[in-house]
Amino acid sequence: MATTEPHVAAAVPENTAAAARPKRVRTGCLTCRERHLKCDEGLPECQNCRKSSRTCKRGVRLNFIDTQVKSPPITPPTQDWDITFQDESREIASEYRGGLGRYAALSQEAEEVPDIKDEVLYQFSSGVMNTPTLAPQQLPSLQQSLPAGDMESYPAVSQRRPNKSREQQTHSSNNTDSTFTSQTIPPPPLPTYHDSKQTLTPPSEARGPLDSPEELLFMQVFVEEVGLWMDSLDPYKHFSRVLPFDSLHEPMLLNAFLACGARHLALVNPAYHEDKALHYYDDATTRLLEALQNPNRNTVTCATTAVILNVYEIMSERPLQRMNHIAGARALIKECRWTARSAGVGAACFWINVGMELLSCIRFNWQVAWDPDLWGVDMDFSREIDYGREEGWTYRLMYIVAKIANFRSSVPRQAESTQHAEQVRLTNRFNEWNQLKDWIDSWNNNVPRTMHPMGYLQPHQTSSKSAFPEVWLIKRTTIVARLFYHTGMCLLAQTHPLLSTSSPEMHELQQSHAHDLCGIVAHVKDRGVASVAIRSLAIAAECLVSRREQEEVLDIFDRIQKETGWRTGFLHKELKEKWGWNNQEQYQQQQQQNIPAPILPLQSYQYQPSNLPPVPPPPSLKQVPRQGIINPILRSADFSAPTHPYQSHYVAPLHLPPQPHYSQY
Repeated sequence: MATTEPHVAAAVPENTAAAARPKRVRTGCLTCRERHLKCDEGLPECQNCRKSSRTCKRGVRLNFIDTQVKSPPITPPTQDWDITFQDESREIASEYRGGLGRYAALSQEAEEVPDIKDEVLYQFSSGVMNTPTLAPQQLPSLQQSLPAGDMESYPAVSQRRPNKSREQQTHSSNNTDSTFTSQTIPPPPLPTYHDSKQTLTPPSEARGPLDSPEELLFMQVFVEEVGLWMDSLDPYKHFSRVLPFDSLHEPMLLNAFLACGARHLALVNPAYHEDKALHYYDDATTRLLEALQNPNRNTVTCATTAVILNVYEIMSERPLQRMNHIAGARALIKECRWTARSAGVGAACFWINVGMELLSCIRFNWQVAWDPDLWGVDMDFSREIDYGREEGWTYRLMYIVAKIANFRSSVPRQAESTQHAEQVRLTNRFNEWNQLKDWIDSWNNNVPRTMHPMGYLQPHQTSSKSAFPEVWLIKRTTIVARLFYHTGMCLLAQTHPLLSTSSPEMHELQQSHAHDLCGIVAHVKDRGVASVAIRSLAIAAECLVSRREQEEVLDIFDRIQKETGWRTGFLHKELKEKWGWNNQEQYQQQQQQNIPAPILPLQSYQYQPSNLPPVPPPPSLKQVPRQGIINPILRSADFSAPTHPYQSHYVAPLHLPPQPHYSQY
């Protein structure tokens, strides 16, 4: 026994020490883990956090490791069984904050792709903004393209990640009953326009309401102000009535909405600053770029988010520094195969994107980058459109105006080398001009009565003291269509191949439509048409000769800026130069003459239904190389282009959305 006692004595302390050693805690708080302390797992706060007055953070911390197998074992298959390997680690990691960032970007090829660092998150392809040079036509400054005022230099997009306070806010849905349910807005009928396959979320999924006063304010501003004009071409108002509900469980989409709402509020109310809008914009952009690296992403959500971020960039006070998503939105729309014949959210995104490009091309005298013949617009005027669906006729008119814009941008800058070649070119352009004129006249003669003015009063018949007639149109899409119609007629009057704008015929045509267009904008009370009204009014105002009319147009621009926040100051300077206000001699001559606005007879705008068959679409002209500049911003807006948008981040999706359900408007 004496010989064994030392061994027993040595063993007892060893077992006692092992028993006294603290066991590793698996469900302790994150605060104790960071401090390397043992947590007593007390709830709601552990003892350590309570003593040190620290926040007791709870949660599960997961570590994601990217493991690459160079030479995986190969097991020859047999006839009895088959085996496939599917890597879902990235999809699982994307559900955790920061999880996807631990992985390298995927590539179509087998080569390795370096990790995407935070400092290059916003390095978009430089090729998107390369503007081609084409002598002797002079390209106007890009800063003047969109409703923007101050053109001072501005730092590039903030390269910061969302702060921790924002990271802690979640937008996931819960089971709380909400007054903003999917039953508030009835779903549109499936056979005509809506495509259930392209909704972002199932309509029956429960969604919780916004519970942050700041986010609620910004979302209300978006729905009531920004979404108002984004839905001007959408009969089902996706941006203001449908997509906000889908954004409640899509943080990327929600932050894009909040960025636009905060930006609009900063434009109309000096008490709000752009910092909040930039914060949401950066967060939405970061999430979008991360999603583009996931081949299993929701392509519909990504495309919709890019379209909304594109709108934010157009609303930016200095748009030159925020051109990141304009080409990207177009490329994602093409990736989803959305066209004029798409339905649901696809149609809404397509038409707002095409409409914004058309306005820019009218502003800069560019050709439309997306060939209108590839839009898929039904131009058969003999085919009836459902009553009350004026949007279909508006789409047709936008196609015609896009054709007119392309015709205008290709005006020859110099004569041909021989007289015969010059005569042939003039003949071809004259025939094309006549076909465009017949086409737009046919549209005006065949549209339903609801797309003609409900009221038309001459200036002397009103008490508004306006120099323009009061043209009353009821529906928003009808107002947009009429603005495009008069804009197209003014452009045709300016581009006749044989007659100058000073000829009696072209002068009368231009003045008549310019006054009607100004009359619509001067008396309209719908803020949802402001974006189209600004560009159309600028075209019509160029041909005004009366000082009184010119001054009223400038007042209209000031009113639009005050009510909507769209920057119109740059138009004052441009129009004053065109009117010759800087020339003191011409200014005094205008003051002495003060040419009044011509009073048009009332019957000039009386609606006369046409009993004649509609003019068929003009035959396709022989395609000849045009000399104009194609929209340089959207020229390479396709992922098949060598310098496509999001080049450093884009990974082709594994699954594209199903072929869209087409509708006849």
